[in-house]
Formats: sequence, C-alpha cells, structure tokens
Amino acid sequence: MKSSSRGIVVVGSINADLVVALTRHPHPGETVFGRSMTVLPGGKGANQAVAAALLGADVAMIGAVGADAYADTALSALSAAGVDLHAVARLDGGTGVALVEVADGGENTIVVLPGANAQVTPDRVSVSADVISDAAVVVVQGELPAASTETAIRAAAGRVIVNLAPVIEVERDVLLRADPLVVNEHEGALVLEQLGGAAAANHHAVVEALLTCGFASVVMTLGGAGALVSDGGTARSVPAPRVSAVDTTGAGDAFVGALAARLAAGGQLDDAVRFAVRVGSYAVQHPGAQPSYPTLDDELPESPDPSSAAPQQDGRTD
Repeated sequence: MKSSSRGIVVVGSINADLVVALTRHPHPGETVFGRSMTVLPGGKGANQAVAAALLGADVAMIGAVGADAYADTALSALSAAGVDLHAVARLDGGTGVALVEVADGGENTIVVLPGANAQVTPDRVSVSADVISDAAVVVVQGELPAASTETAIRAAAGRVIVNLAPVIEVERDVLLRADPLVVNEHEGALVLEQLGGAAAANHHAVVEALLTCGFASVVMTLGGAGALVSDGGTARSVPAPRVSAVDTTGAGDAFVGALAARLAAGGQLDDAVRFAVRVGSYAVQHPGAQPSYPTLDDELPESPDPSSAAPQQDGRTD
C-alpha cells in the first residue's frame, strides 16, 4: 500500500444543515410545532473531513458548494478545522441542503437536497486524481453521483474507506476496493442484496457474508450496541460507552472520520474501530453534526470491557 505525506482525502458531499428541534416527529399528514431552527455546516463528506481534521489528521476535501448564501456556512467548519479546500469548487446554483428534524431523545429524520453535490461529476473528480492518488486514506460515501464515487475509488493508491450511505449502485469490482466497507445494519443488508448475497439471519452473519463477497474488511455500526468488525473470520464486537444522547445527527460520520484518522496514523483496524466508537459516543451527547465533534483536547467516554454483550449506549453511532 502506498505511503504518503498526505493523510486523508475525502471525496464527498458538502451541505448546510437546517436543523429543527421538536418534541416528537409528526405522523404523515400531521402538523407539529418546532422549538427552534439552526443553520449549521453538514454533508456526510464534510462531516467526515471535519471529524478527522479535529482529531489531528491532515485532510483535503474534494466536492462543491453553490453560489448562494448557504455556501459560506457549509464551508465554515471545514475551514476552521484546517481542511484543505483547494479542490472544493464554487458552482452556479444552490449549495446542498439537509432538512433535519431532531426530536426529544436525539433521534432524527433527514431530507437531503443535493444541490451542487449533484454537479460533482467524474470529470471534476478526475481533475484531482493526483491529490487522491497521493492520499494514504481516501474516504467516500453515497451522496455524490455513483460514477463520481467510482472515479475517486479508481484513482486511489492508498487505503479506501467506503461508507456507502445512502446505499447507491456502485460497480462491484470498484466497491470491493473498500478496506473497510462501513455500513450500519440496514445498509449492510442492502449492500449484501446488491451483491447478490443471500439474506443473513443476524448482524454477525451479514458482516461475514459481505466478507465472502470479497471485501477485505467490513465494519458495521450498531448504534447503542457499538460496532462489529472483521477482516476475516468471525465478526468481533466492539461495545459502546453508556451515554445519554442529545442529538444523533452526524454521529456515524464522526465514527468514519475518527476511523480514517486512526488508520491514516498507522493504527490497526480493531484499535481504530474502538476509537471511532468512543468518538461517535461523544458526538451524540452534543447538538448538531460538526459542532458536536471532539478535538484531541476533549475527553472521550470510556468503552466497557470488550466481552460485554449488552448494548451500552442510549444514542446511536450509525
């Protein structure tokens, strides 16, 4: 695997999050009152880049924002965290926007309007092929056009983390470059179905079936139960700390960013997953996505003994 002075390149979405706090989510056809609305930086790609940079990683971002008032907000935390933004284009039209509802207890619903993210074409990604190939770790998600994500993976010479969220159709041979594939329990089942695998009876079986499909390693986030990890053989459980969730928005991205940061620093996969679970657990205790992410100066919650089988967290890290 190629080594590089550049730690991490994230190729992904950049959004502004319009976050509405409310007591509970409305039922179909129902109107409820919200308590407040806040506009925050977001997008899965940007979230993961910020999370990694705050943890000391050298990070470059490849993506796009629009020419509207949301663009500066969308880039604000990336800039503050020291992420290299030279490969972020400013395009005509609107910036990607996520409409986020956060109910009491921290659970959220999200509607994403792609905006400029939909204009991150394979050609735009190819312009930065040298930057991608120089990275020790390349991180992609599912919020850009599939062909653009495939272009980024093909350009990578280092380790590729594929967080296929949402699950999109990616060419099989390209998707199998993931090391690891990072999915939650729902996404894992969808990816397995996409690859023609038989339905699995439980989370461990899904992880092991995905490995059989040809992945070098798989990480499945399980929210309150922590995560599963395998780079061959039986999936190993990584329990999460016990915390009280305030807002789960972006916690899965905090997990991926922390995982990338630890792997780029030379950490082993199991150690990186244990660290990422703790970072995700920290994030759910604070409101917002990027504003909730820890720095190296913040104290992370301690994980229980790995032999613990019961769920240990009241929030989610997926």
